[in-house]
Amino acid sequence: MGESVVEATVAQWLKAVGDAVKAGDDLVELETDKVNQVLQAEADGVLSAIAFNEGDTVTVGAVLGTISGGSPSSSPSTTAPTVSATDTPATTNSEAASKGGATPVAEAMATANAVDLSKVAATGPAGKVGKTDVASAMSSGVENTTWSPKKPATPAKPAPAPAAASSTGKPEERVRLSRRRQTIAANLKTAQNTAAMLTTFNEVDMSAVMNLRKRTKDSFIATHGVGLGFMSFFTKAVVGALKQFPAVNAELQGDELVYKRYFDIGIAVGVEDGLVVPVIRDADKLSFAGIESTIKVLADKAKKNALGIGDMTGGSFTITNGGVYGSLMSTPILNYPQVGILGLHSIKERPVVVDGQIVIRPMMYIALSYDHRVIDGGTAVRFLVKVKDLIENPDGLLLDL
Repeated sequence: MGESVVEATVAQWLKAVGDAVKAGDDLVELETDKVNQVLQAEADGVLSAIAFNEGDTVTVGAVLGTISGGSPSSSPSTTAPTVSATDTPATTNSEAASKGGATPVAEAMATANAVDLSKVAATGPAGKVGKTDVASAMSSGVENTTWSPKKPATPAKPAPAPAAASSTGKPEERVRLSRRRQTIAANLKTAQNTAAMLTTFNEVDMSAVMNLRKRTKDSFIATHGVGLGFMSFFTKAVVGALKQFPAVNAELQGDELVYKRYFDIGIAVGVEDGLVVPVIRDADKLSFAGIESTIKVLADKAKKNALGIGDMTGGSFTITNGGVYGSLMSTPILNYPQVGILGLHSIKERPVVVDGQIVIRPMMYIALSYDHRVIDGGTAVRFLVKVKDLIENPDGLLLDL
């Protein structure tokens, strides 16, 4: 499921023990840090055993269940076997660490945030420290945590009922965070704890782009089969600004700054349980139509929960558009380890002064959040001014329209 994915959560079993299955039937849905994946039966037969329950964490290579030959049982008499930490002897943290007691992702997160893994409780598979363990330690304070073997997971309930009573005496409901929501939380906290994040703002007169879209709307759709949106203009403008200010397209790795000589632009897309950031590869080589077509494909896949790992990894810069939800201004958080993210907002008609005259123009606030360890304030401001200039004077962007 991709080199960066080392574990997943069993979201739901689509077949029960004793059910007859055919090759290609959907069996189980796995939830990873980035995407959900449905696994199919590899052969005809009967699902005779389930090794992990819904809510359990599984690692790469784990056997999830068994398909046997024969006819389905009308009433399975045994409970599906499960795997828990009681199957292996408990170890101390130092012993586990020497034997690889933390997943690679957890180790990287701990290193980035100066977290002592020896003081982090381990609830991952085989008693390992997982990414969510590190995130929990960061939020609660590792000084009070202790190493403990994994406890057997209990199946997730599809519809938790409100608690009968709470500390306030009022009804409450507890719902387990999805793996994606946990990952979003951990990544955002990592960005805040690691980067020296700062945001600078500017405003853009959208008149030129709006007039151009109005003039070319019908012909563009007729020619390319896709609409001309604002995002392609901002993608083009961002690429132009990144070429002029390459530090904004870089990544800090230890004491080295890695300049990305490519322009893979992430476009944040809202989904039901959070935000995903599919990537437009080599955006500098795409036409307006190419960008719009790519965005449409990625957005459709996001809505269908069909994005793959390859769709969302390796971006060099991100654009997020809070304006689609009505946001007037915000300070976006970095998509770590990237060092820059551009936030777009609602377009509102406002009075502005042009050539000494007060006129009404469609204006948009734009925000650049950046890692001040890598990017100086002057560079950030000039980058944002370059984006503004390209949008307000789009002639340079229109060569391939």
